Amino acid sequence: MPIPEDVTGDEIDKDVRQELQSLPKTLADDVARNLVMVARLLDEDPEGAYGYSRVALRLASRVSAVREAAGFASYANQKYGEALAEFRAAKRMTGNIDLWPVMADCERGLGRPEKALDMAGAPEVHKLDKAGQVEMRLVAAGARRDMGQLDAAIVTLQSPELASNSVQPWTARLRYAYADALLAAGRESEAREWFAKAVEADRDGSTDASDRLAELDGVEFVDAMADDDEGEGADVAPEEPEEKD
Repeated sequence: MPIPEDVTGDEIDKDVRQELQSLPKTLADDVARNLVMVARLLDEDPEGAYGYSRVALRLASRVSAVREAAGFASYANQKYGEALAEFRAAKRMTGNIDLWPVMADCERGLGRPEKALDMAGAPEVHKLDKAGQVEMRLVAAGARRDMGQLDAAIVTLQSPELASNSVQPWTARLRYAYADALLAAGRESEAREWFAKAVEADRDGSTDASDRLAELDGVEFVDAMADDDEGEGADVAPEEPEEKD
């Protein structure tokens, strides 16, 4: 797959670059450039990211960073079986448990919420940092909802992190998930309150909390450009010709 000339491979993290030093120099550079493309495209073009991840995987399948990147590219394309296999491989190579929450979410994607809940109660969770533990809580709540256990999902999300007034990178998503669960359970007034709190914490627009809040308030957004286009394309009745004597 073509790679833009401005991509050198030096853009990757220092730890990944160090891991690639086990490869011949030319091969390491090729893998690094493909990994850069995976990172660049993952959000906006998941299919493109997946393609570059497969190239990197063919070149260096024994590098844990490559397996992890391939896992996230597969996950972004909802290829949960592939993603889980890659994450497991990366975990075996490094012993790192940071991928535990996303592995559990893959189990949800594969229609196995019970397995995700088992993972949420595993000893590995206690080894996660705070962000990882919050992520695991979100996955567990999602698994509860998959099983139709709305009240249990709400209780799962109730935590010191949710109650805290401190805004952390995970705060907006946690508040959003809680609001969404409340709304699904028919607790609209509480849901509105928590969507508003999610908006306050969502400084980078990682959720659509503002749209959900507006929807609850009955606000409808009008696309002005669409109205203009409709106006320009509207049929105008022709003038009647004047009769001549």
